Amino acid sequence: MSKRRFLMCPPDHYGVKYVINPWMEGNKSRARADVAREQWQAFHKVLASRADVDLLDPRPGVPDLPFTANAGLVMGKRVVLSRFRYPERQKEEPHYEESFRRNEFEIIKPPATTYFEGAGDALFDRGADRLWMAYGWRSVLEASEFVAARLGVEAIPLRLVDERFYHLDTCFCPLAGGYTIYYPPAFDERSRRLVEELIPADKRHAVSERDAMHFACNAVDTGDAVVLNTCTEELETVLRGWGFEVIRTPLTEFILSGGSAKCLSLRLDETGAQPARKAQPEGVRRRVFIKGHLLDTGLLTQAMDAITEPGGSFEIADLRAGLRRDDLSEIRLEVSALTAHQLQHILARLVDLGAELERPETANAVLKACERDGCAPEGFYCTTIFPTDVCIDGSWIRVENQRMDGTIRVSKGGQSPRAEVVLMRDLREGELVVTGAEGIRTHTRKEQREEKGEFGFMSSQVSTERRVELAVDAVAWEMLQVRKRGGRIVIVAGPVVVHTGGVEYLCELVRERFCSALLGGNAIAVHDMEYALFGTSLGVDLDRGATVRGGHHHHLRTINMIRQYGSIDEAVRQGVLKRGLMYELSRMGVPYCLAGSIRDDGPLPETEMDLIRAQEKYRDLLRGADLVLMLSSMLHAIGVGNMTPAGVKLVCVDINTSVATKLADRGSLESIPVVTDVGLFLSLLARKIRDLQMEPHREPGV
Repeated sequence: MSKRRFLMCPPDHYGVKYVINPWMEGNKSRARADVAREQWQAFHKVLASRADVDLLDPRPGVPDLPFTANAGLVMGKRVVLSRFRYPERQKEEPHYEESFRRNEFEIIKPPATTYFEGAGDALFDRGADRLWMAYGWRSVLEASEFVAARLGVEAIPLRLVDERFYHLDTCFCPLAGGYTIYYPPAFDERSRRLVEELIPADKRHAVSERDAMHFACNAVDTGDAVVLNTCTEELETVLRGWGFEVIRTPLTEFILSGGSAKCLSLRLDETGAQPARKAQPEGVRRRVFIKGHLLDTGLLTQAMDAITEPGGSFEIADLRAGLRRDDLSEIRLEVSALTAHQLQHILARLVDLGAELERPETANAVLKACERDGCAPEGFYCTTIFPTDVCIDGSWIRVENQRMDGTIRVSKGGQSPRAEVVLMRDLREGELVVTGAEGIRTHTRKEQREEKGEFGFMSSQVSTERRVELAVDAVAWEMLQVRKRGGRIVIVAGPVVVHTGGVEYLCELVRERFCSALLGGNAIAVHDMEYALFGTSLGVDLDRGATVRGGHHHHLRTINMIRQYGSIDEAVRQGVLKRGLMYELSRMGVPYCLAGSIRDDGPLPETEMDLIRAQEKYRDLLRGADLVLMLSSMLHAIGVGNMTPAGVKLVCVDINTSVATKLADRGSLESIPVVTDVGLFLSLLARKIRDLQMEPHREPGV
């Protein structure tokens, strides 16, 4: 075995002078120069006894220069120089370049925006023809393409997700013979699967968190020995079982800065595992454009998360920030991914946020035919609540029946193509469905936020401290405006409306024509009619707040009575049901849908126990709605939120904060959460509407 050759740099000017990783936090100026020098010399002595060691001259003003692993990546007499992400370390680049030129290496420099931090993020496999490369914290995904193309190697990108392990060599160590030790939690799921697929189980070992935190993976392989800071007996047993001698050499002063043995040395005789290598196929990329209130709404952060969470990378090609609060900002991002499938997934997420793909105006959406009933093609586009256009045969057309969690079906049978949102279950074999993200644009405009009108003072953030009166004021005013212009108000109600004494106020809203349709379950109707017939709800006398003997049977007696008459409407016509919500709905001719569930007793004759038919009825009753008022019914409210397009104002009232936030979590961005007792809310709402009708020109205060 030929003797190995490393590059090291004495720590004459070493110290923790700044903070660019979690290890440096709280350690500025705490490194002891004399101890660091002793530890470095001990490590140098060990390495020099087993390999040739070249020395780089230390320089003032660059305290991290001793971490020579980040100088670049050497292969033969070529070196890909590092392009550091942080300005603090960019000062090291000319010193490393000078050293390589002096030793007659061919210099390869990455582009200015392609961050690449050398052998800290690029490690040759010792048992196969590949180069492991990391991205996520320092190096970028594009560096894998660049290095692979310039060195003629196959690069395997791995994404780092734990900021403590910001370089690949802090959590991944290939060893002679194809063995590898690594810390799996440092990587995303896809990367962990890659490691498990490409390295045989008997040749890889997942180190413990204790070993990872002591930089056991930041080790130097000399061929027959592993030199490291320290390790547990468990890891030493594994390494010895693989035939390695384990040499501990304390490097705690350098761990304060986030480095250890591997960071302090760069292998200069690197040739890779095999001489013949295949070129890495280029990754895929696409430029996207986003315009809007990028900073104050957090849209830019959402877009960046949409790219990086699935494992993509980006570069900012252009950014124009608005100068005033009302100005829109614009950004162009160069988005990169490992595969076309991954890129399409990322682009779809960006399109959901309102991004536009930079493409010719006539770039068509990609259509694929369904291969079987009820199943969408692979890679189908999943819709959002926002208005959506698709480009078909060179023309942009608006998608009909917009809702979230659907597919876009395209029909070309008529004079002009038609696009509509349909649920997956309604697709039929042979129908064309939009796939990927090409030829799609969504409209998440600033105007949609402004269209909230009097709702403007209420954010979608939930706060139990927000004055309920303000929310009531805004909702009452909006309901009056909707009724005045002939719009539609849909109410979603749960049985809590009855239990809290709010049903009489809801009845008032129905009588005053503030309800165009009511959606709910079997329970709201049963408990409303139980109260109307027996004065109880769940057997409790609501007027006295006391349990009635035998009252727990009242809900079953109510169901039985209505079933005897055949329907709620017939019970009203026969004079049996004389008051309550269902009475008012029947008397006023207001349509409703009661969606059944597995827990329903009876159920009532009107309760739709076919879930799919109930969803269809909900959808029909929601069509054209201007305002949806959701009253303490989490499941029905979420279902309605999924069916409701952008532009419809949603008000979710519940005493439970988590319930009130569900709609926003599901993507219904225009929902207004009001955390309060629903009975109190309805009483205040009915009173406010009365007051406003007496003072029609008075607007709600903000």
